[in-house]
Amino acid sequence: MRRFFVPPGSLDRETISIGGELHHHMIRVLRLKAGAPVLLADGEGHEARGTISQVGKESLIITREGGVLAEAADSGPSITLYQGVPKGDKLELILQKGTELGAAAIVPFQADRSVSRIGQEQRSGKLERWQRIADEAARQSQRISLPRISFAGSLDEVLESANQSLKLLLWEEERETRLRAVLAGKTAPESIAVIIGPEGGLTEKEARQARETGFIPVSLGPRILRTETAGLAILSILQFRWGDVG
Repeated sequence: MRRFFVPPGSLDRETISIGGELHHHMIRVLRLKAGAPVLLADGEGHEARGTISQVGKESLIITREGGVLAEAADSGPSITLYQGVPKGDKLELILQKGTELGAAAIVPFQADRSVSRIGQEQRSGKLERWQRIADEAARQSQRISLPRISFAGSLDEVLESANQSLKLLLWEEERETRLRAVLAGKTAPESIAVIIGPEGGLTEKEARQARETGFIPVSLGPRILRTETAGLAILSILQFRWGDVG
């Protein structure tokens, strides 16, 4: 049975109307017909079974079957990935794969060395597109919850809002502290923050600011990873240690 995300609150109704891109995907791509059973999730820990009861050119109707059920919670810590804005379409890859790897939130931020600059007038459209990419990746990977996508105009904004239990700065200039050593012997924290710089990394000033607010600079080893690889690597490691990977 295929699983689809619907807006929060939708499952309270006995009939749910689906339009837009999801309607197109269900009818034009998956070619679902009236009578097809589906599983609906609201991205906040609830799901319900339903049946497509009507199909139109612009929308379809799903009739809920039975009550709304609570889903099993995501296992492991809630991980927030703070990603310095990279060049080109690399961020879309990070959003997609970060979602597949279970990031609870992904926050692109404008780092000092970010080549791509996102103006105030662009942010709304960018955020809408980024969230769509994450939502689609969550649907395809059959995640329980939807990741939260937001934007920070600077590292200062990141540091002001980051209140996670464990805060890690993946920094290529760190020569002594390996991630393995920091994680050794630790019990699973409730939440984790990870900062990744853009191409060229973070400046000395940015790294110092992060340290001063409780972030631990760590290295993954002798190899220098690209910005679009680094976050995905550390997400995989953290999920293997404390989450649902492996």
